[in-house]
Amino acid sequence: MPPNARRATLADIAQAAGVSVATVSKVVNGRGDVAAQTRARVQELLYQHDYLAPVFRHTDALESPIIEVQFQGDVKSYVARALEGIIDSAAEAGASVVISKASRTPHWARDLVSAGRRALIVVTSVYTAEHLKELARAGLPMVVLDPLHLPDSRVHSVGATNFSGGLAATRHLLSLGHRRVAYLGGPAMAVCNQARMHGYRAAMEEAEGARVPDAYVRPGEFTYETGLLGASALLDLEEPPTAIFTGNDEIALGVIEAARARGLRVPEDLSVVGFDDTDIARMASPPLTTVRQPLREMGGAALRTALRLVNGDKVESHHIELATELVVRASTAPPRERDVTT
Repeated sequence: MPPNARRATLADIAQAAGVSVATVSKVVNGRGDVAAQTRARVQELLYQHDYLAPVFRHTDALESPIIEVQFQGDVKSYVARALEGIIDSAAEAGASVVISKASRTPHWARDLVSAGRRALIVVTSVYTAEHLKELARAGLPMVVLDPLHLPDSRVHSVGATNFSGGLAATRHLLSLGHRRVAYLGGPAMAVCNQARMHGYRAAMEEAEGARVPDAYVRPGEFTYETGLLGASALLDLEEPPTAIFTGNDEIALGVIEAARARGLRVPEDLSVVGFDDTDIARMASPPLTTVRQPLREMGGAALRTALRLVNGDKVESHHIELATELVVRASTAPPRERDVTT
């Protein structure tokens, strides 16, 4: 739009749609008492006319920027901890946060802008080139927390040192004397899963007497069910692992249950290491050795990055990684008999 071009008003949209200004105002403010067909027609016109709510035409007047935080799936311990960091940092900065499930309705980014959002934080969500195009057209900056695929150069993201975490977890098991160590992870193409798996492989390659049969590396989902099924398959092998490093704490709990169902004890018969250090790691039986992701700090970093983008400040790095830390608890121990690789 040329700098001096007149922006569309509510009256312009109302006239084009053949409805009242009050109806258009309800759509802009997210009110529910508008017929679906009418709402769709008004939203399309808002999009065509690049309509922005008045608060966005005068950003200096906005004292408390509103940040939209979207996630997919259930609010599990991982997501809850990251949200705590976002909310706490927003309170410190005088910003407001709106939390929602990810939506991909037509013109969703423009709708967020019209509803007063200044930036978007997405938690472990998948975004596409079309999503980025929609965000760019709406002028809405986005920060991805723990991205599932390689960050685009146009996307700011916050993650953790997943490779180092995988390396530390596997070295811990190797230091106890394990040589038959398996990796049971999340989605094969997820960046965080790949980094953890590569850290595992790097540690195994540098250890004398350790090898990684193809059957020892199993992708899945970051779920308890993956732990149950994956551990069952691993323990059915002719030469089963004596230790399993998992892609997150939920998978680890599934592994512990699969071992228990077979009469195996953790850690006496099988050592297990998780990743994340969510609340369930401390409540597990036995308490879980795991790699701690600084989830609250990651959430805070994502919020601060979003506010810098809102203010037009320069952000030096498109991707920020915070350090992981191995937390040793009671789910790991030396193998009952030091296993020998033939």
